[in-house]
Amino acid sequence: MKQLKRIAILCQTLLAILLSSPAYSADNVLIISIDGLRWQEVFRGYEASLLEQPEFTSHAEIMAHEFNGQTLNEKRQKLMPFLWNVIAKDGLLIGNRDKQSAMEVSNNWWFSYPGYNEILTGKADPRIDSNKPVANPNVTFLEWLNTQQGYEGQVAAFGSWDVFPAIINTKRSNLPLNAGFMPADWAGLTPYVQWLNQLQSDIPSPWHNVRLDAFTVGFAQEYIRAKQPKVIYVALGETDDFAHDGDYPAYLSSAHRSDQFIARLWQQLQSMAQYKDNTNLVITVDHGRGETNETWQHHASPKATRGYLDNLAQYEMGIVGSNQVWMAAIGPDIAPKGELQNSDTFSLNQVAATVLQLLKQNPATFASVNGRPIGQAMLISPSPVNNKK
Repeated sequence: MKQLKRIAILCQTLLAILLSSPAYSADNVLIISIDGLRWQEVFRGYEASLLEQPEFTSHAEIMAHEFNGQTLNEKRQKLMPFLWNVIAKDGLLIGNRDKQSAMEVSNNWWFSYPGYNEILTGKADPRIDSNKPVANPNVTFLEWLNTQQGYEGQVAAFGSWDVFPAIINTKRSNLPLNAGFMPADWAGLTPYVQWLNQLQSDIPSPWHNVRLDAFTVGFAQEYIRAKQPKVIYVALGETDDFAHDGDYPAYLSSAHRSDQFIARLWQQLQSMAQYKDNTNLVITVDHGRGETNETWQHHASPKATRGYLDNLAQYEMGIVGSNQVWMAAIGPDIAPKGELQNSDTFSLNQVAATVLQLLKQNPATFASVNGRPIGQAMLISPSPVNNKK
């Protein structure tokens, strides 16, 4: 009798442990990064004092008409309607410092390659101290997943910047990647993809090393239709380049297009049986930007201004604010908490572990020294075990 009682207690204890452990239901994940999009525009809408600068006079009225509102909420909804009408309602946003929610990079540089390495590997690497296309010595979670059972050949990446082959180290990882000005080259190209290839070569980009995001998203959408991978990474780039050009109206328009592109990808996934209600979406950025009208177009740490970005050496304290980032998420396993307020300060190095946890993978198996997953209480919502066949 005592033996039976002990067994019953043990079973109850095990059941309690199982019930308290988060069970993630979605089989797929879409990760999107938007290069250098400030949290200020995301959470406040456009900066009126910036738009009022003399060089933007010819565009100011048009931009104000398109993105203005009676309240802060209206302004940001007009700039990024999908983010605020869909994700803010059914998902979660981190990084509104006006509401004491913060997220920061952990690297010492505050520019793109170090930021992307941090997103994709879960840790900063001081050796990555420039944006030069040097093969990444670190393994990204994309590369690691591609070696795990059930994910072989189920991971794909797309980017507007031509440094992504180095960041993802395609020579070592052999990951499917379309970035920079690469044409689509997978088997069985449809006439539409062939047309996209031709159009990309016919339409000049404003920049020598970044293509227009429309091509990146177009290729991603067509690859999804053809291959239906479980893990998709899309890196948008225009926002950063328009900012570096000092073109605030174009930067705002690019932020708005980025929101439209994200909505388009999400709607596509929700229209396909494999992905509908079976996909989590995570959005973040690789770095922030300066806080003032003088510095908004730049980003660099104090260390970077004394080295790789010495063209900004006059800013001895670096570009203040460019270490500040943000994150948004929606999906079956994301708690619908809207904007976090009065929260802990999170780090960009937590994105990789969070994505892996969403995929039911143990982040410690990928790398023991990296950022921890953003906690269950803050991001992950326990869901019923997925019984899809």
